[in-house]
Amino acid sequence: MLDALGIDLKEIIFVIINFLILVGLLGKFLYKPFLGILEKRKQTIKDAFDNAAAINRRADEKMANYSKRIANVEEEGREIIVEAKKQADIQAQRIIEEAHMKADEIIAKAEKTVELERERAMIEMRNEVASLAMMAAEQIVGRELQTVGQEAIVDEVLENARNTQWQN
Repeated sequence: MLDALGIDLKEIIFVIINFLILVGLLGKFLYKPFLGILEKRKQTIKDAFDNAAAINRRADEKMANYSKRIANVEEEGREIIVEAKKQADIQAQRIIEEAHMKADEIIAKAEKTVELERERAMIEMRNEVASLAMMAAEQIVGRELQTVGQEAIVDEVLENARNTQWQN
């Protein structure tokens, strides 16, 4: 039957052997290196994905670290504000206390001044009353009292007057 087609059995065997040799040579020299190249490429892609995953993990860690830092900075800011408010309150209290102390000093000084003025007015009034009493006594008696007894009389009159009517 092959003879009818014009193909010789030797040629078919030769073609099959050539094909098998060609497949063997292609397998050895092209297919295995091609598979190696594919495997290297596959490994390179896998390494790139692993590297990208590692970079993403590091980025996530850094992001978490920065978030913690930001939270710490915010907390520190709040603490600084609270501490500043406490210091301001303390300073305000100190200023108020100083103002109260100064006010108390001014009041004490004013009271002392009033007391001194009162005493001065009493002395002036005593002198005026003594002078008026002396003038009245001179006119009544018609003579001048001796200056030695004059002060004792004035003091006695003023003491009696102070104890009865002129008490303030």
